[in-house]
Amino acid sequence: MTESSNFSSMLAWLLDHRGVGVPELADRAGVTADEIRGVLARETPSEGLLRRLATALGLHAADLLILAGWEVPDDLAPLDAAATPWVAYIVMDAVHLPAAGRSELLQSIRALPQEKRRSPFVPKEPEPLADGPCGALIRMFWYRNLSRSGLAHAMAVVTPTYLSAATYTVIGDGRSELTARLVTDFAALLGLEARELAGLTGVLLPEVPGPPAPEAVDAAAVLWELRRLSAPQAEHVAELAKSMRGDSPVEYRINAPSW
Repeated sequence: MTESSNFSSMLAWLLDHRGVGVPELADRAGVTADEIRGVLARETPSEGLLRRLATALGLHAADLLILAGWEVPDDLAPLDAAATPWVAYIVMDAVHLPAAGRSELLQSIRALPQEKRRSPFVPKEPEPLADGPCGALIRMFWYRNLSRSGLAHAMAVVTPTYLSAATYTVIGDGRSELTARLVTDFAALLGLEARELAGLTGVLLPEVPGPPAPEAVDAAAVLWELRRLSAPQAEHVAELAKSMRGDSPVEYRINAPSW
């Protein structure tokens, strides 16, 4: 199928899953019902329409653009690819903090001033990604400033999935199929609902998973907010997160949250 037909199927599934009709979605998005029907009939949506749909559906516009096969424009991309080396470590340290500490860290990130973009965002990953769900999911993490190794480390600490960086390359280029466990854990770190991500990627969940642990929810929020930071700001936050852990003898626990 083409990207437009893939996205048409995804949107149709999501509307059915949520019990939302075309007129209601059109009203939420501020577009005409005919525009929505056109997408459902496999017309290629414009970037502007996708942005409106993302807001109406409560999704990140960058994620919806990726699912639709679009390139992510700079205004929706992370500020600074040079911040990548610190992102995973901040997330992993956040998971080891108590709830109050995670909240304080998140507020500290949000309080940092927004710096200007100095160059276009280019993910620091050389491998090509496959069309379809596998490539789209890995691209979503690229646009959260996670490298392959960063993704491997963050997933191992935040979720029960413990895979090598090389395995994520195999997943991204389509040589490995998505599993229910992997999609559930990807959803936790992406801050998405597992049943919806499974439906959007065509993966059958044998049972409805429980909600992610509070630590995982906060980790996803921290990961998203880190996108707006420059490399020096990310380094500052990494030092802050490490200091907030104090003299903990444990560096990082695998699957730290209590799922």
